[in-house]
Amino acid sequence: MESFNEQTFQKGTGQEVHFVQDNQSFSTKGVLRGLHYQTGDHAQAKLVRVLQGEVLDVAVDIRPESETYGQYVAEVLSAENQKQMFVPRGFAHGFVVLSETATFFYKCDNFYNKASEGGFMYNDATLNIDWLLPQSDLLISDKDLVLPSLAEAKKVW
Repeated sequence: MESFNEQTFQKGTGQEVHFVQDNQSFSTKGVLRGLHYQTGDHAQAKLVRVLQGEVLDVAVDIRPESETYGQYVAEVLSAENQKQMFVPRGFAHGFVVLSETATFFYKCDNFYNKASEGGFMYNDATLNIDWLLPQSDLLISDKDLVLPSLAEAKKVW
């Protein structure tokens, strides 16, 4: 399987993106990571996919000037369907594991910078994201449980 081809990617997205880093994580069912982003000069675009298992992947537009600010897209990504999702700069990103385990892989076009990280609550009432699992089944890190609302979050630019 050809998992990435720059020409195909650019034709499909209309974006010229130079990826500089690949990341991989392993999680168990119910683990929810997000919603996260990088700000300013450290903003990141990501190309995400699942190597093993199944996740619901979510991207939220947080570009203040955008007509779609505060709107999100959600897509089930799995090893079986081999779908990928491109998350442009200016979008927050998160996912929840729907299968017993999942290996999540993503390419980034900028290096991570701790001082530039931002995030907001996965259950922000203005978004009303359906994470496809009952609230009682979600496993959320202590760090993510104290994130602000979207309205109170650090601005991406």
